[in-house]
Amino acid sequence: MKGKDVHGMKDEELSLEARNLRVKLFDLRSQSVTEKVEDTSQFGKIRKDVARLLTEQRARRGAKQNG
Repeated sequence: MKGKDVHGMKDEELSLEARNLRVKLFDLRSQSVTEKVEDTSQFGKIRKDVARLLTEQRARRGAKQNG
């Protein structure tokens, strides 16, 4: 997911996607405990995507409060 993609999303889509990614990260962590994870780079990629979504949400909240 690119920043450009995040900027084009609606507020509801941001929340929904952040929730879905958190669930996916939890599932991946659970999978790492019970079995071997083939692509461990997914942990970092998902965390970065969640951070992008949360940053965009925070920026929008700040823009609404200031203007």
